[in-house]
Amino acid sequence: MAGEPVAVPDINLSSSSPAFLTQTGVDTAPAVFRIGSVSVKLGGFIDMSNIFRDKNLTAGPATPWGSFPYSGNPNAHVSEYRPSAQLSRFSMLIEGKPSHNVTVEAYVEGDFGGSGSNSNGVQTNSYVPRMRQAYIAADDNNLGLHFLAGQAWSLATGYSKTLLRRHEQLPPVVDSNLIPGVTFTRVPQVRFIKDFNRKWWLGLSVEAPQATTGFDDTTFTSGSRLPAAAGQTVGPYVIYNSTGSGMLDPEAHYSLDVAPDIVLKGAVDTSVGHYEIFGLARWFRTVTVTGSGYGGRAKSHVAFGGGVGGSMAVPLFSDKIQLVGDVLAGEGIGRYGPGQLPDMTFNSQGGPSPLKQINGSLGLIGHPTGSILLYTYGGIESAGRSTYLGADGNYYGYGSPTTNLSGCAIMLGTCNAETQTLASYTLGGWWHLLDGRYGSVMTGLQYTYVKKFAFKGIDDAGQTIRPMTSGNTVFVTFRYYPFQN
Repeated sequence: MAGEPVAVPDINLSSSSPAFLTQTGVDTAPAVFRIGSVSVKLGGFIDMSNIFRDKNLTAGPATPWGSFPYSGNPNAHVSEYRPSAQLSRFSMLIEGKPSHNVTVEAYVEGDFGGSGSNSNGVQTNSYVPRMRQAYIAADDNNLGLHFLAGQAWSLATGYSKTLLRRHEQLPPVVDSNLIPGVTFTRVPQVRFIKDFNRKWWLGLSVEAPQATTGFDDTTFTSGSRLPAAAGQTVGPYVIYNSTGSGMLDPEAHYSLDVAPDIVLKGAVDTSVGHYEIFGLARWFRTVTVTGSGYGGRAKSHVAFGGGVGGSMAVPLFSDKIQLVGDVLAGEGIGRYGPGQLPDMTFNSQGGPSPLKQINGSLGLIGHPTGSILLYTYGGIESAGRSTYLGADGNYYGYGSPTTNLSGCAIMLGTCNAETQTLASYTLGGWWHLLDGRYGSVMTGLQYTYVKKFAFKGIDDAGQTIRPMTSGNTVFVTFRYYPFQN
């Protein structure tokens, strides 16, 4: 980062700080070599995590928080142990100075969280590298202007100070999917930041969109016919995503995006903490087809979504404890939460219907000593119901009150329950085993409890029921940062 760092209290500038744990600490690393006025810094760590879950998710070190099974699923009655080194990470920062007040940089960061067609856990346990971040950035300190283009954490993510890259206020947890309630994506974007005396910050980011969809008829897929609404004889065919091609994953489905997500954020750094507020704008699109042959008609439907949010990072008790929190509320914001609740469902005409939602988290981070970091978080993600009355008298959409949910509690039964709320509690810490010119060796412990609440439906007797389940996850981790010393 160009220029002097803003005078905002940090909890700890040592290698047990949250920024070091979550961002590889490349900014504080010495240059490995220089070519003229260009410096190259290396960062990253080797990570070995032992993962225990009381319910089997068949998941690696990124817990799908919304996937803990209900009692009718055999996986709800068996635990899971999953050791993994996939979170091992490497980063490289290349910095140059065209002039005294201007800095340009290139940053790339990757881990082994990808899975190829030959990846398996039998003999070689071979998982492939993936791109986490890759961007170019520039800073002009005289003008207070900052630019970024590439893949990075969304501007909607909370920051510990400033609005500049690698200052994101990420929970210092091990789990690659963080914890429910935290606002984040990591996507391609173009971002412009203006600082005012490095105290007030205003940022605008144009980011890659993608929409997630939920519908209570599990047989309904893109290109299928929507159940007819009351007063109709047949529903339209609805197309809402397509499979990837041209360097996109051919096994993944991509939404029919009409415009980028737009984030506008303001922030202030004060002697009593860092505070942010932002607005998020999103657009959703489906295509419906009625008729066939020469008489067939295709129609595009677009709906607007988005929300407002904020975050804070407040030092307490002489910087020994930090209070952190974030919140995002609006319509169609499920993608921005680790629980991955759907952004939208469909209305009776097959158009997108963004879901009302709220995500939030609150945490405390403390340093009882310079070599120990402790943290605790609570988080919640919740979505609203959106349905229409079908011609058969049932409701369709997301959270239908007429869905038969009796199978959720019957072994091997069919369970169509849709998640309304995820609530979580997390407790953990990091401890330095070794710290010196050879780098830092740490061990970490993370425990997360999740409670999942489904929308109410009916059982075989027509009585209202609400399936619920819970899950416990424990990470025991060993990590070595060789470049930070």
